[in-house]
Amino acid sequence: MACLGVFVAYLPVTTVSVSLPAIQRTMGASTSQLSWVSDAFVLPMAALILTTGVWGDVHGRKRVFQTGMAFCALGAAVSLTSDSVQWLWAGQAASGLGAAALLPTTLALISHAVPDHRERGRFIALWAMSMLASLAMGPLIAGMLLEHVGVRWIFLLPIPVSLVVLAVAAFLLPDSRAPHGRRLDWPGQITAAVAVTAVVYGVIEGGADGFGTPHVVAALVLGALSAAAFVLVERRSSSPMLDLALFRSPAFAATSLVAMISFLGLIGFFFVLSLYFGLVQHLTTLEAGLRLVLVSGASLVVGVPVGRLMHRVSARTMITTGLVVMAVSLLSLTGIDADTSYGSLAWRLVLLGLGTGTVLTPMTASAVSAVPHHLAGMAAAGNNAFRQVGAALGPAVLGALLTTRALDALPGRLSDAAVPTETGDHVLSVARDQGLGAVAGLDLGAATGPALGALSDSFLDGLHLCLIVSAALALLAALACAFLLRPAAPADRPSPVTGSTAPPPPRTTAPPAQEEMQRTP
Repeated sequence: MACLGVFVAYLPVTTVSVSLPAIQRTMGASTSQLSWVSDAFVLPMAALILTTGVWGDVHGRKRVFQTGMAFCALGAAVSLTSDSVQWLWAGQAASGLGAAALLPTTLALISHAVPDHRERGRFIALWAMSMLASLAMGPLIAGMLLEHVGVRWIFLLPIPVSLVVLAVAAFLLPDSRAPHGRRLDWPGQITAAVAVTAVVYGVIEGGADGFGTPHVVAALVLGALSAAAFVLVERRSSSPMLDLALFRSPAFAATSLVAMISFLGLIGFFFVLSLYFGLVQHLTTLEAGLRLVLVSGASLVVGVPVGRLMHRVSARTMITTGLVVMAVSLLSLTGIDADTSYGSLAWRLVLLGLGTGTVLTPMTASAVSAVPHHLAGMAAAGNNAFRQVGAALGPAVLGALLTTRALDALPGRLSDAAVPTETGDHVLSVARDQGLGAVAGLDLGAATGPALGALSDSFLDGLHLCLIVSAALALLAALACAFLLRPAAPADRPSPVTGSTAPPPPRTTAPPAQEEMQRTP
């Protein structure tokens, strides 16, 4: 049930990413509006994932799991029937709420059912493979549907799957709660949600309107103040939503940082690459999907041996190696242009997928296994929260970089293509007001070909910058992992007889940070 839950939760990620050019054509959305199509889904995940983890601990994880499945079905139904980009945002937000409930709950269900941390790693590997399977199937589903029906039908599949899983869970899924009493932390929830939302809003709108505009500055300042308030609130709370003592574990701190940085680069990469396929290479959604599936497909294939190697090779070695491979593949992609062939692109995307698959499973397992058993649910929610904050910032940051660099390069590219000055000014005006994608639909007479060539070249300038930034982020995450991630002592585990938490190990066998967390209620 946990694997089915995470499959449904992640299905909209690549399904929507690969369909962005079709959504832009159908609904006339600008680049910033397209960013909100992705972030309307990811933002609720990032902002509410910690709260839903607490709800599961307090009110029962089965109930939260079922609620999450219901919201996934509702959100898909709203998106399926939407006739404007605003309604699509609403549907994506509802699906994001469902995913926020499913991600920490599914990992907590696994932790409850499999208390032994070594055996648990195998099941977390299956959980991660289900996530990757969802990411792999998304582009193919979207591509096949868009070949025959409209763009809205890409949201159909989550509805029947969610309803079937919801019905089966009512009979087969056992319930569980946190063994130590917890209660809702409303001040922490509010400050976290405001911080994440304000920062992402500021980055997206800053890329469209400029980072010096008053509303963008106000949003970024509000985000920084809210983040500081969150830290203060959590330090003083008797039942914190995210116990800051978790960060005394170097393994948890390292994997959280790696999760945020790597997903910022990865999800942002999916966003800009899907636009490259549509605006530069003019591929159909199915053709783009067959290329994007190489990334998640390779991740899925490598996930099997990685899961088996987790007890033979250290997590630090696997995660660091995977991040370096991701960085190399992203740098290799800076060599692509409008005429890059499928074969030339394929090995780069497969290499990126191999690196991603090497990172994902040990990263998640290390975060959960690095803390005492009774904090596993909070650790899972925290790791997922950092991952989704990175995923929310990915399209926002890379979309802003792409738009800014492309618009800066466009005048020079139009001049190099000998586009008449008056026509070039019109192209620039449309690109700034309506987005880069709107230029592709202009009829400029004899200047149409040169103008579209200039648009492609300026887009590639922006894409190459995004790839360099993504590679730098992957290398930064690799350095953080190499220096921070250390082998952790086994976390305390429930007694098979009573289900209570076993006493902490002697001082000689556990690091001070681990003992401190074991004493934390």
